[in-house]
Amino acid sequence: MTSATAQAWPEPADGFSRLRLRFRAWRRTRPFWGGLLAVIGGLPILYFPYAHLTLGGLTVAMSTTAGAGSMIIGLLMMVLGISAWFQPLVRVFCGVGVTILALISIPVSNLGGFGMGLILGLLAGGLLCSWAPLKEQPAVAAAAVAAAADEAAAASVAAEEEPLGYQVVPYQAEAPESEAAPVQTTEAGPTSQPGELR
Repeated sequence: MTSATAQAWPEPADGFSRLRLRFRAWRRTRPFWGGLLAVIGGLPILYFPYAHLTLGGLTVAMSTTAGAGSMIIGLLMMVLGISAWFQPLVRVFCGVGVTILALISIPVSNLGGFGMGLILGLLAGGLLCSWAPLKEQPAVAAAAVAAAADEAAAASVAAEEEPLGYQVVPYQAEAPESEAAPVQTTEAGPTSQPGELR
């Protein structure tokens, strides 16, 4: 094995390291953090309208008529976050949707889950809208061009080594003897005099 064929990073031996590296590769190809914040931001918006908080001996029920609206907003934020993970092409739609839902949660869902869901939703919307896939590395593109050039050179060498079995004859342009030179004829017609219009 030479240094040209050795792997820069050897494959990990244990299963946990393999899973961690696979997850890292998956995470880098999609708007992971924006989707995660959207899912986490949907939880307080969904939870607080249905929660029964106990403070000492006092039970506070937050259930209001806006409970169904809070449930829809919270679930939609979580669904948009997960959609951005599995369909990165719709990241801008998901980001705008999460931002609008976070703003709508202010009057509908107890100030956006007491501000927690609101802040996380706005951050998630910004991250989802601004994420872009990585460009291809120049070294990878140069390696692909070099590999294509090597294949073309190998194909031309193989073509030169194997003759096709026929000979190329140069083209000779000669006029056939049976054809005579064309005769030019002129027709006599009315001629115009100077000053006359035709």
